Formats: sequence, structure tokens, C-alpha cells
Amino acid sequence: MLRKIIRFPHPVLKKKAKAVKRVTTEIVRLIDDMIETMQKAPGVGLAAPQVGESIRVIVADIGTGAIAVINPKIIKKSGKQCLNEGCLSLPGVEAPVERAAHVIVTGLDRTGKKATIEAKELLATILQHEVDHLEGLVLVDRVSDPSLIKHVPPASEKKEELI
Repeated sequence: MLRKIIRFPHPVLKKKAKAVKRVTTEIVRLIDDMIETMQKAPGVGLAAPQVGESIRVIVADIGTGAIAVINPKIIKKSGKQCLNEGCLSLPGVEAPVERAAHVIVTGLDRTGKKATIEAKELLATILQHEVDHLEGLVLVDRVSDPSLIKHVPPASEKKEELI
């Protein structure tokens, strides 16, 4: 089921999300809904607060199949990269954000089993971006020079997907 994407400055986007205590059928349904919503948007990542649920769940898909992580934790970061990011909760906003080029993220998969994801380049950026949402941060909070924030045409007029 498609969910409504919450837009900045909605207060849920600035709030620290709560940990998921147990993976229930409701959490699995939320993950499925988030994946469908992200793909339809179109985007490459989505965090639960972006659909109004202040819990620690993220999804991502860089074209190799959707992944979901419950209670994600970045346990290791290395390298640096600066990619131009967009956000489904800030349509039409784009900015360069410096992040780690390589991350290791732990959490739970949709079955409740421990999962570890090693990511580099685009996927590393997406995971960091989505974990930021769980901490109440949006991409403009990470921009070192606000003059670099651009307003661009909506995604429907662009080929590039948004995180």
C-alpha cells in the first residue's frame, strides 16, 4: 500500500525515532509499504519517519533489489565522498553532502535476524542519509555551505532519482 510521504518541516522529521522492540507483521507490512512508496516516488531510500512512523526502519534500493534494516546502526565508517543528494521529504531541494565512502551497518532484517550490510559509494550515502532521518536530521542539516543548496525541478521532470 502506498503511504503518504511527509514533507519537511513536519515535526516527525525532526524527532529521534524509537527502536523497534519486536519484528511484527505490522513492521513487515510497513517495510513492504515503504518499498512500494519509495519505488513509486521514485526514490532510492526511505526512512519510516518519512511516512509518519517515528520508528527505526529504513529501506533502500540501488537497482539490485530492495533492502530493509530495522534498528540500523552504523558501526564503521571510512573514506570520504561528496554526492549531490535529494530527499523525498524535501522535493525540489538538492545539495552536495560529504559523507563516508564506506560504511558497515548492523541491524535486523525483516525476519528479525541480525543483519550486517557493508556498503560503499551510492549505497553508503543512502544508508547514512536514511539513518540521519532516524536521528531527526535532514540533508540540509548536513550541508556545509547553505549557498550550495539548489532548488531543482520536481523528480517527475528529472531522470535522476532521489534518496
